[in-house]
Amino acid sequence: MRCAPRLLAVAFLLGLGGSLAGATSAATVAGPSARAAPLAQAHPGPSADPWRPHVRAAKIYASRRAGVVSFALRTERRLYGFRARRTVASASVVKAMLMVTYLNSKPVRRRPLSRVDRNLIGPMIRRSDNGRATLVRNLVGNEALRRLARRVGMRDFETAASWGETRITAADQTKLFLRLDRFVVRRHRRTALKLLGSIVPAQRWGLARATPPGWTLYFKGGWVEGIEHQVGLLRRGGRRLAVAVLTTGSPRSAYGRETQRGVARRLLRPLVHDAARR
Repeated sequence: MRCAPRLLAVAFLLGLGGSLAGATSAATVAGPSARAAPLAQAHPGPSADPWRPHVRAAKIYASRRAGVVSFALRTERRLYGFRARRTVASASVVKAMLMVTYLNSKPVRRRPLSRVDRNLIGPMIRRSDNGRATLVRNLVGNEALRRLARRVGMRDFETAASWGETRITAADQTKLFLRLDRFVVRRHRRTALKLLGSIVPAQRWGLARATPPGWTLYFKGGWVEGIEHQVGLLRRGGRRLAVAVLTTGSPRSAYGRETQRGVARRLLRPLVHDAARR
């Protein structure tokens, strides 16, 4: 694919100040599996994580919420989850993958980012601009998303005609976010993390309200009617973990966002206690 002429077209569109309308209607997902996803140990051996998330508490809470909830928490050694491989429509969560594919694309990867580049991916991530996401997807194409998914090792990823209908799972998204910076070309890694760490205040709900003291959060959310998703990377010094909470069938947005916060707060409670002891 030759992207340079398309970038000129993008520059023209952005120069006009126009924001294309985003086409993202996410379909309601069919019924889930009733079983929790099996725990998968990434590095078999006698060593264990220095802490364990409260999966049982989060699972009980999620099971009592309206709609259907799936979640995953991935550390360097293990994957913990509940319905972690249930596939759902991504809504705007896929914009993180769109950003990565754009930064890795041939016209962009070997040069500093221009004003056009920043005006394209910045609003797409920080305030979840749909028009920019449509432009980026049209530039990179679904095949670039599929290549990234294969590189990450995603098991259940599927693209769609509308980027908001992309099929994702909590397990796959935590695999991406745990090492998201390493999937971006070195030149642009700092930019990718900076954008995911500077989501506008009006969209910092759910996981952002449950981040333990001393940890830094880099995340992306996605929402349409009945759907509320969040996926994030948490870092503290050399430690990192990834969390995904995906909800479908929420009766209203505020309810789904409270579900995200409730699941994340229970999963991460041991880290809060750890911080209190320090």
